[in-house]
Amino acid sequence: MFLAELFPYANLVYDILTVLYVLTVLAVIVVVLSENRNPVKSMAWMLVLVLLPVVGLVIYLVFGRSLKGMRLISRSHLRELRRMNDFPEAVSREDDLSDSSRQLISLVNKLTEPHLFKGNDITVFTTGEEKFSSLLRDIEQAREHIHLQYFIIENDTSGRRLVELLERKAREGVQVKVLYDYVGSFYIHSRVLKHMRAAGIEVHPFMELTFTQFLFRLNWRNHRKIVVIDGKVGYVGGMNIADRYVIGEKRQPAWRDTHLRIEGESVTAMQYSFAIDWNFTTRRLLDTVPKHQQAGALSSDYLVQMVNSGPTSRWNNISFVFLKAITLAKHSLYIQTPYFLPSDSLLKAMQSAALAGVDVRLMIPRHPDSVMLRLATGSYLKECLMAGIKIYFYEPTMMHAKVVIVDDEFVTTGSTNFDFRSFEHNFEFNALVYSKEFNGKMKAIFEADMEHCTRISLGKWKQRPLVQKALESIVRLISPIL
Repeated sequence: MFLAELFPYANLVYDILTVLYVLTVLAVIVVVLSENRNPVKSMAWMLVLVLLPVVGLVIYLVFGRSLKGMRLISRSHLRELRRMNDFPEAVSREDDLSDSSRQLISLVNKLTEPHLFKGNDITVFTTGEEKFSSLLRDIEQAREHIHLQYFIIENDTSGRRLVELLERKAREGVQVKVLYDYVGSFYIHSRVLKHMRAAGIEVHPFMELTFTQFLFRLNWRNHRKIVVIDGKVGYVGGMNIADRYVIGEKRQPAWRDTHLRIEGESVTAMQYSFAIDWNFTTRRLLDTVPKHQQAGALSSDYLVQMVNSGPTSRWNNISFVFLKAITLAKHSLYIQTPYFLPSDSLLKAMQSAALAGVDVRLMIPRHPDSVMLRLATGSYLKECLMAGIKIYFYEPTMMHAKVVIVDDEFVTTGSTNFDFRSFEHNFEFNALVYSKEFNGKMKAIFEADMEHCTRISLGKWKQRPLVQKALESIVRLISPIL
């Protein structure tokens, strides 16, 4: 009554807003139905919209929208990049590979740019100290350009060492371009960025969260870790720029992770991926033509494919690669991941492989860096153990490596976690290596890590507290958005 006297049109305004809200919710429901998603997901989102007025709409705008079909780069710019590109001719060494590897190569050729690169030398790093020291040495030797992209660049000792070196190289005349994820590197100080730009570094955030774009960008993060130096040397893997990977933090040892240093033709694909993200972020073409430059004599000749994936892709590229690789496994399947939240299809593929006699081993951290993700991961382990999957808890520190090793010839590692977020919401980048020699190296690393693990049994896992089981089941309901 008081409100009506104070504002005589309050009831009319309320009715209009109610009608507009209902029409908005109905329009969103129509969009959800038109996308032909998994029926369970579609029904879940419709219930959220109907049962949680206003809040449900906000949750959908942040976590529920699909970006499939959205272009990161215009057709004209993509044509220009392809025209400038100097991808080497496709190699014809597939006859030397197993039928399984040929199938994977064919799949990736359909999903992304169709190239299989020969002449690659790969160094594997399993400690941040080794990787960071190597990266700084390569940056020190840069003469033309440094293109660097990370999910996290912390303003700590490691981050400052890198930034100071990049600033010095920029002042020497080397072209330095940096992309960082706005959310992942949220705590990098504006003064640091201002200082970098003053030194001549072009540095930009990926999907900056402005006031008008906050709800529409929060869920889409660029998780890639790519460095290209002079078109000759590339880095790809799971390590960000932060002390926790190099020297540890909060009295905890450094995280265990995997990263690759690559010389050879596949560096071209890393440069190409960076060029697309640079164009999306700045709306400008990379002025350094993403051409391959022949490296010197290499000690190895690994066959490599590079695959990127993201919410704008027609297919969930890396998820498809993982699924195909798992279903092709005949003898062994080794997986290292910090977070294990598999899609239903990937979980069933792993279970089917184990039940068929494949040696399936899953290595995850005993104490991950997120309580929520630890609980969500725990909800899947009983199903794995019942199928005969061997599960190992890595004890010394946080296991942050992201590696899949199949049989004797295939390995993939990069930025992709074995979880919904990496498969559906993040922009990711992985290297795929087809080599018996490299496969053997990675298996040896996995088996060395097993010495620092505790294998869990089904009987022991069933004995965990009832409260923990209940929390795991509850958190699992929201695992697709974790």
